[in-house]
Amino acid sequence: MSNTLSGATSGLGAVYAWSGNRDVGRGRMEIIDTSPPSMVRIRLDFIEPTATTNMVEFSLEPDDDYTEVTWLMEGPMPYVAKLFSVFVPVDDMVGADFEAGLASLKALAER
Repeated sequence: MSNTLSGATSGLGAVYAWSGNRDVGRGRMEIIDTSPPSMVRIRLDFIEPTATTNMVEFSLEPDDDYTEVTWLMEGPMPYVAKLFSVFVPVDDMVGADFEAGLASLKALAER
């Protein structure tokens, strides 16, 4: 898989793009809104294998000795994905990816 960074070096306008095999596909993410230290909003463009755009939001809420992170993704669901979701719940399709991403975020935050 190849990755590229472009746009701003951090924060608003920072872009991460990837291109890989059939399992990874091709896409890009751009930070479109921030409200430090509590929110980051990202435009997520999946280009291949299925083109779609989603909005992703990370909300952070301090609570004593830890921070609660909410990871929300919303956007259109292509017909094939809707049909597939009748048989396989969306959480089964992407839940493991969300869990792995949150675990990585936790590990980075605890350094």
